[in-house]
Amino acid sequence: MASKQSTIDFILEQIAAAGEVSAKKMFGEYGVYCDGKIVAFVCDDQLFVKPTNAGKAFIGEFTEGCPYPGAKPYLFISGDQWDDSEWLTNLIKISMTKLPIQKKKSPKGKKV
Repeated sequence: MASKQSTIDFILEQIAAAGEVSAKKMFGEYGVYCDGKIVAFVCDDQLFVKPTNAGKAFIGEFTEGCPYPGAKPYLFISGDQWDDSEWLTNLIKISMTKLPIQKKKSPKGKKV
């Protein structure tokens, strides 16, 4: 079951204060970006945040889940936590600062 656009819009609205946030359709679901870094996935209308030690410490007792088959475990953020915009924004900010900057891929066939 694909995620609804309304779910993506709501999550982006809730985390807008985290930085420059956007979502990109990926493999039938969505990747969530903050300041150019992918920080989460929304799959089947469920939110999965990339795990970092800082994010885990912020959450405290956390639940892990896989956003798609074959994926590594991510931090599962239940829907009832989405309503707390300040909490969700802080989680995204904390996690984003601990994630590496994405490397730009060179065009196919060209060596850099």
